[in-house]
Amino acid sequence: MTDASDPLTDDEKRREELLRAGGSTEADAAPRIETSEHDGVTRIDIAETAAVRPGPGPGTPEADSPPPRDAADEAAADDVTDADDSGDRADR
Repeated sequence: MTDASDPLTDDEKRREELLRAGGSTEADAAPRIETSEHDGVTRIDIAETAAVRPGPGPGTPEADSPPPRDAADEAAADDVTDADDSGDRADR
């Protein structure tokens, strides 16, 4: 812990907040994301060491099958098919 006169960094504030809860452990405060910057663009990735990851877990039916299509997906697919069948393409 730092001296009360020293301002905490963002990482230290995050750690302190996550460890404040009853029953919390150091693993609760472990970083879950990794950031990198390339050509002025910041990329945020889920850390390989993250205990909790977004989405369904491996081995669950949701993770092993494609996402369900909704009405908007069906309409978009129909539009693409209709455009391909229109005969307006120059390469035909």
